[in-house]
Amino acid sequence: MNRGSEDKREEPRVPLVLRVRFPDQSRLAEVTENLSRGGIFVQTDRSFTLGQQVGLALSFPGLMDPVEVVGTVAWVRPVAPEAPAGVGIRVVREQDRQRLGDILSASGQTRASDRTAIPAEGYRVLIVEDNPHIIEMYSYVLKKLASGELAGQVPLEVHFSPDGHHALQALRSSRFSLVMTDLYMPVMDGFALIERIRAEEALKSIPVVAISAGGPEARERAMQLGVDIYLRKPVRFQEVLETVKQLLHIP
Repeated sequence: MNRGSEDKREEPRVPLVLRVRFPDQSRLAEVTENLSRGGIFVQTDRSFTLGQQVGLALSFPGLMDPVEVVGTVAWVRPVAPEAPAGVGIRVVREQDRQRLGDILSASGQTRASDRTAIPAEGYRVLIVEDNPHIIEMYSYVLKKLASGELAGQVPLEVHFSPDGHHALQALRSSRFSLVMTDLYMPVMDGFALIERIRAEEALKSIPVVAISAGGPEARERAMQLGVDIYLRKPVRFQEVLETVKQLLHIP
């Protein structure tokens, strides 16, 4: 792992998942892992060098329009079994630090203002995955959220489908607040499922998170089909938690 002296974190970083687009590859969307007024960590397999200046646009579907900032590469994390590759970007221009501060403030205010917005019938999340070990991890995160161990207690049900075909049947027969899907599955893969969801009037507004070990081509295809957020495996507990909370407006 390459780290510069800039990695001494002077300001606390908040786990926050946002879309990231780099101007030179605007079609590809990465995600942040955490954020502070002074820096951003972005999950990406693109090549960067220490000291390189980069521009990036941060956004979140339905909640935040793109915010552009400029920073310098402070450290690079290579891919590892427990975490995807990524890059730490230090932000020093005062106007950019202010923009990051505004994002952090807005995130807190949004959560506070939505405390009474939880629907009376609660939330229902559909996890579409055929790997039992991954299902166990996602289920653990969501049940922790529902139990109130990680925040205020949230009325949340977790349902599972082993492939896109069964998921589509479940979505057509019941109400769901969020879909979390793998992309590579038997019978009907996640790409076909996303395409069907976005094509059906009754389903197209449901937020969809794709979580996959696929490379840039898979990410680009999923984004073109209409996923709200793409997370790459191995995904972390905090990423799943924060993404679900943001998409469902859970404080």
